[in-house]
Amino acid sequence: MSIVPAEAVSGRADPAAKTRGEPARSVPAPLAPRARLLPSLAAVYRAQLSRARVARIPLLFVATFQSVGIMVLMRGVVEGGSEARAVVAGASVLVVAFVALNLLAQYFGQLRASGGLDHYATLPVPPAAVVLGAAGAYASFTVPGTVVTALAGSAMFQLPLAHLWILLAVVPLSGAALSGLGAACGLLAPRQEIATLLGQLGMSAALLLGVLPADRLPGPVGWLRDLLPSTYGVEALARSFDSHPDWSAVCIDLGVCAGVGVASLAVATWAYRRAAVR
Repeated sequence: MSIVPAEAVSGRADPAAKTRGEPARSVPAPLAPRARLLPSLAAVYRAQLSRARVARIPLLFVATFQSVGIMVLMRGVVEGGSEARAVVAGASVLVVAFVALNLLAQYFGQLRASGGLDHYATLPVPPAAVVLGAAGAYASFTVPGTVVTALAGSAMFQLPLAHLWILLAVVPLSGAALSGLGAACGLLAPRQEIATLLGQLGMSAALLLGVLPADRLPGPVGWLRDLLPSTYGVEALARSFDSHPDWSAVCIDLGVCAGVGVASLAVATWAYRRAAVR
């Protein structure tokens, strides 16, 4: 039976021990460097995007069809003007809410209930990379549906398309705010069913408070609308349909979305750490 030297198993031999006439002792091999945030984020994003691509495309079609159907129904009530802009903007952001808030809450709730968080806990990646990667992958699915909904609504209500490029800012910022809320709901909910319920309630709130024109809502309901971060994305998109948009107001609305997005993703990261250690 051959004996393997200790330095071959646990690391390299200590050269100073030979000069002192002492038995050779092994020095533990250095650990691999900790994975950095950006490479880990990119790896998690690609993995989540490839896994969710097949399963989420039918749901994205449902979200787009739902938003377009809502605009068709509202076409019989709203003729044009500011109300038409609010309906088109709200229906477009509703696609983001359906995927980033509703589906992400269900995903993290299912991941926690099935023990899938244990898999991510064993990976040498920062918790923020897991949350941001999953949120970014789910938010990416909202881009085609949001663009299709905005184009269909603009044609339906005869709105100008000159400033529709604002979707490049509205989609990621609204998606970040809603993804953080969806991930936090899924990770903090004690049961998977509650996570699903919270996601459904959040999407219903985005539907009622975002699509309906603000001036038709009662006072207390209007206050609730101000607390929903997606409505600021709705306001920014609705302002862009004006012939001469108030860009300072648009930037303020997008800034609110960005601030809520940072805060909600930070809460989701904390919730992931809390759920992973249990």
